Amino acid sequence: MKPLNLGIKRTTLDITLLAVFVSLVLIGTMAIMSAVSGTSFAEQILRTHFVAIILAVIVFILSWSLNYQVFSDQWKVLYGIMILTLIAVLIIGVSDRGSRSWFRLPFFSIQPSELCRVGLIMVMASFLHFNYRRIADPQVIIKVCALILPMFALVMMQPDFSWVVITFPTIFAMLYASGVNMFYLIIICGYAGISGLFPIMWTLFDLKPDLLDYRVFSFLDGLSNFGWNTFIFCGAAIVLGYLVWYSLRQLRIMAPTFYVLLAVTVLLAGFFSGVFIDKQIKNYQRKRVEAFLEPTSDPKGAGYNVIQSKIAIGSGGFVGKGLFSGTQARLGFVPERHTDFILAVVGEEMGFMGMLAVLLLYLIMLYRVYSVALVSSDMFGFLVCCGVFSMFLVYLVVNFGMIVGLLPVAGIPLPLISYGGSNLVSSVWALGLVESIYARRITVV
Repeated sequence: MKPLNLGIKRTTLDITLLAVFVSLVLIGTMAIMSAVSGTSFAEQILRTHFVAIILAVIVFILSWSLNYQVFSDQWKVLYGIMILTLIAVLIIGVSDRGSRSWFRLPFFSIQPSELCRVGLIMVMASFLHFNYRRIADPQVIIKVCALILPMFALVMMQPDFSWVVITFPTIFAMLYASGVNMFYLIIICGYAGISGLFPIMWTLFDLKPDLLDYRVFSFLDGLSNFGWNTFIFCGAAIVLGYLVWYSLRQLRIMAPTFYVLLAVTVLLAGFFSGVFIDKQIKNYQRKRVEAFLEPTSDPKGAGYNVIQSKIAIGSGGFVGKGLFSGTQARLGFVPERHTDFILAVVGEEMGFMGMLAVLLLYLIMLYRVYSVALVSSDMFGFLVCCGVFSMFLVYLVVNFGMIVGLLPVAGIPLPLISYGGSNLVSSVWALGLVESIYARRITVV
């Protein structure tokens, strides 16, 4: 284990990165204050938010001042803590909207999956760093899947679909940055694509049952009742795939046969994973997909959020109505206005220019994270920066697309701006790690 470096050197902070994310937090604080003003829960929301800011400051200082490489050395311990935490939340966690995802504490609540997302970035970066010279070995990819799947399964049991939406592209980007063979990346994408496509198709067939033959529909309906068996079948398919691959390798079977059998294995594993995911989807989540596929199907129900968000943004015009002067948000027409749809408040009160300014701040932040990745002193720091970059990029794309109706409503906040202590702390933790990597960067003499 490498010794901790608690010393602070000169020019150890990326001032631009620090100024940008502090500005985003300030914008978010003003937007939250405006969104909840006049409500009965305003005092509680603001008190919790300021507690989260204090915690975020503490986490930032610790993650920046400590040598980031300590997380690389202790990645197995970190992984074990994450697994135990995700198991514990399923047992003693608090349910909210059908999801058991929270630990209730005296002054605030913690969502472990948010913190585990950053933890998984460090675990993956460390594992890929230690196996960098063997990155072309298929066994490394199999071990990566073995690390990821338990966490994905535990989070899906809560269920927390937004976690998967953000985390999978992040991990994929890290694998790509580490130099994993494109063939294996295609296989992983195929598995994920099939897993995600099944619930969407099932929702579409519920919306328009005439698109599918009745016999096939009945067969799929029977499969959807497998429940926990689908998870077992998925695991069995993955194990079978590994055994097939190992046998073919030992027997030196011709490549075409290997590719065919691998494709069949991925297809089966993805299919059963999709059935498992479909069983975890709540009715309100399925209605969100239906509202996206047919926006006019439920304008006062599932489609209400997006419709009101568009009205609020449109009413803001070019320069907005002014801070604390919005009507759509302040009068409660925009649901979740202090969390997932906080950008609608920004659009109404600050207008197009305000939303453009927020977007530019995020782009500057992403550029700085990318720049730190290029000067990192080791592969671990480089991959952590890649993971943080990808995480924030996916957050930005999904949230922006969600509030204007280009993507389904997925319950994904806007990091550093939306209300949510766990998301704020995890985001600042990630940026603190980037600052720690910057402080120990390669310097040109």
